[in-house]
Amino acid sequence: MSDIAGIDPNVPPSGAGCVECDAADGWWFHLRRCAQCGHVGCCDDSPAKHATAHYQSTGHPFIQSYEPGEDWFWNFTTSELYDSGPELTAPVSHPKDQPVPGPAGRVPANWAETLR
Repeated sequence: MSDIAGIDPNVPPSGAGCVECDAADGWWFHLRRCAQCGHVGCCDDSPAKHATAHYQSTGHPFIQSYEPGEDWFWNFTTSELYDSGPELTAPVSHPKDQPVPGPAGRVPANWAETLR
């Protein structure tokens, strides 16, 4: 997978959390990292679904889980899941002490109800 268009293993992640949620004081359930440009966005189980929105606006096809201990990739173009792929530039996940959902202090008490 490392020589596939849409994956640049040398690009660092954009930060420790979802770029758009951080800008809006929002929160997320899980995080995903664009394998092409490093954009970190929230998953489709999150209220804002910023990782998918990033794909829709840029066409960057691959994301990798940005959760500790996970290294799977998803191809938006083909709807294929890959158990693993090339090693991307560190860090490979959000900080382990960052809660899920996160970030600390911005998750509403009724967060599970808001995801239904």
